[in-house]
Amino acid sequence: MQEPTTAERLLIIDDDEMFCHVLDRAMRRRGFEVVVAHDAEQALALAHQQRPTLATLDLKLEHDSGLKLLPELLEVVPECRVVVLTGYSSIATAVEAIKLGAVNYLCKPADADEVLAAFGREGGDPETEVAEQPPSINRLAWEHIQKVLQEHDGNISATARALGMHRRTLQRKLQKRPVRR
Repeated sequence: MQEPTTAERLLIIDDDEMFCHVLDRAMRRRGFEVVVAHDAEQALALAHQQRPTLATLDLKLEHDSGLKLLPELLEVVPECRVVVLTGYSSIATAVEAIKLGAVNYLCKPADADEVLAAFGREGGDPETEVAEQPPSINRLAWEHIQKVLQEHDGNISATARALGMHRRTLQRKLQKRPVRR
């Protein structure tokens, strides 16, 4: 995506204040008007007031789900292009984010140039490299947990029952960073 010719308005929705500060500063340097929200309620209020053309949306907000916020945000500003950012990536959440209207999905850490490139991509990239090795068993387990969690609308107790594990065990697994491939 080219840098804006007129000041495009970017809404950053993330509960990590340091990440917001860094991305805000980097995008302002590139000519964007930036507004920041740290939760769903604040994000929807800013969307109504500011009418952003672009938004970055954290998948896992402190008390909110980015996947639940995404359709609400697009209802307020249907023309807004949303890129979902997350440190907790999974295939299930990537697929759902795109189905719900995100234009792209990026794993954190992502810098301003990667975010800009994600907004600019209109379709899939057939040149994307296929991994040399299949995912590890631990990564497959993480992906399966995320898929079952998604199927149960984020309900930890129902997911734990479906997986045949104790709820607290599942909560501990979910608090950890995802396993690398």
